[in-house]
Amino acid sequence: MLKLDNKPLSYDRAFTHNDIQYPSNWLRLASLEEKKAIGITEVANDPTYDQRFYWGVDNPKQLDDKTETVDGEEVKTTGLKTLWSATQGEIAASLLAPSDWRIIKAKETGTNIPSAWKTYRAAVRTACNTRQTEIGNAADVPALKELLFGQPTLTQQKKDSDGEDVVDSDNKPVMEDVPNPAIATAWPTPI
Repeated sequence: MLKLDNKPLSYDRAFTHNDIQYPSNWLRLASLEEKKAIGITEVANDPTYDQRFYWGVDNPKQLDDKTETVDGEEVKTTGLKTLWSATQGEIAASLLAPSDWRIIKAKETGTNIPSAWKTYRAAVRTACNTRQTEIGNAADVPALKELLFGQPTLTQQKKDSDGEDVVDSDNKPVMEDVPNPAIATAWPTPI
């Protein structure tokens, strides 16, 4: 991040310094020496964190529900596991809602529900229950975040049948993509 007089500067935005107006492209076109000559410094960006899981950098939110007594009254604080478990129920409901009319129609008219729809709806409920169990088993906030938003595959060094690392003829590791075992069960593909 660039700063001038301890104020952040944005690329592609005009600014004024010492009664001189600089055009929006000046920061992109100016050399490092030109920037330093008017007092512009480069500083590291503030660290970022995922606000869904952390209050601040290295400050995770509460994982489990917590009940405590405050001024003689019990106060329950909902943890991330409960919040994300409820979210799975909402996702399942949104996946089931488009086919609800088929179930209602079949019940009202006395006809059969197509087996493909029965199978799909059962798979959604099963995936929801499995995901909620996986959330409940998360050991800590980083594990919960990885469970819900981790990459589906990991790149790692390939192993041979004896469990030894595989290298090529130049003695460089042979890499492969493998499924990430730390992510949640996938939702079924909609029909």
